[in-house]
Amino acid sequence: MNCEILAVGTELLLGNTVNTDAADLSQLLAGLGVNVFWHTVVGDNPARLADAVAIARQRADLIVTTGGLGPTYDDLTKNVLAEAFGRKLELHQDEADFLKDWFARNGTSPYTDNNLQQAYLPEGCTVFHNEWGTAPGCAFEADGVHVIMLPGPPRECLPMFRACAAPYIRSLSADVIFSRQIRVFGMGESAIEALFRSEMEHMANPSLATYAKFGEVMLRATAKAATEAEAEALCEPVVEKVKAVLGDKIYGVDVDSLEALCLEIMTGRGMTLSAAESLTGGLIGERFTALPGASAVFRGGAVTYCDEVKAALLGIDPALIAEKGAVSYEVAAAMAQGVRRAVGADVGLSATGLAGPDGDGVHPVGTVFVGLADADTVWVRELHLGSGRVRVRQSAANHAFDMLRRYLQKLPIDTW
Repeated sequence: MNCEILAVGTELLLGNTVNTDAADLSQLLAGLGVNVFWHTVVGDNPARLADAVAIARQRADLIVTTGGLGPTYDDLTKNVLAEAFGRKLELHQDEADFLKDWFARNGTSPYTDNNLQQAYLPEGCTVFHNEWGTAPGCAFEADGVHVIMLPGPPRECLPMFRACAAPYIRSLSADVIFSRQIRVFGMGESAIEALFRSEMEHMANPSLATYAKFGEVMLRATAKAATEAEAEALCEPVVEKVKAVLGDKIYGVDVDSLEALCLEIMTGRGMTLSAAESLTGGLIGERFTALPGASAVFRGGAVTYCDEVKAALLGIDPALIAEKGAVSYEVAAAMAQGVRRAVGADVGLSATGLAGPDGDGVHPVGTVFVGLADADTVWVRELHLGSGRVRVRQSAANHAFDMLRRYLQKLPIDTW
């Protein structure tokens, strides 16, 4: 099945809103075996939207739209799609009742009559009830093309896709598609692809593909079979082959992130974590505490951006900072040890370095020291991450979590 994602919203074209829906939906659709061949963005203009739909229906078996399902005058996606495929809009009373009840329960703003337009959907469609907002989505088939309409806000779009659209897409085929996601840190996509290129070129079912992520790589093994168990069995030898080749560069299979893996392991062991951050400015703590259940593990942290605060909050000897410099192996070690003691955690992480644009006269921009300490030992990883403030900070946080997962998995920690 070949798909076009059609994102609707002038704010996307103006750059006021980043179209993250397209990237996230593409990954989810790929996991269902759907080929996403086109991304289109069109503003809140019915004529231009109609033109985009006319093009999409000629080349795609599946059109997935995002946005334009709300209550305002420029939310025109349903109207244009319904007209393009010769369907009338009809009121779904259950959705209308839900809307009135939702506004009554939430009380943040009064119910107005224009909200009712959200309950009008193409006749004969499959309704996707919105548990995460107010605008329902839907799906229908016409002239051999399947259309799925989803709301634009990611907090609504993505869970609705998983709960409603994904089962609808699966129902269109008798075959079951199953995927395993192999997550790799410490090796680039081109190096990984070179190891498996000859095999990937000749694989059909199962297949293997690489996807570059920020600071890491994901390999997806995918198979199609009559049952999920059969498809999983086809994937398993591929997964085992990749694990044998890449070894401990693989941090997990079917896990969401390095920090999610660390949280899972530490929760199971009843362990606690802390973080002292300089150049990352709280990014390590923010990423970890963004995960549900982090409160059972993360005891606290400190953003010690200047030398005086490193000394006052973490108990680091000012003479050490003066001698070695804030960007140093020794200070990273002292930060990890200090924050662990300060909050009473089992493990302390630290990060100190130069995110740029300026250096310190000693180290080049991108020099980073990441530390990890437990009650007995401290490890430090020295990194040279190049330029780009955002990239350096994110990479430093990635390395902190990689050191933590290696510690938890009893692997070498400070080498890179």
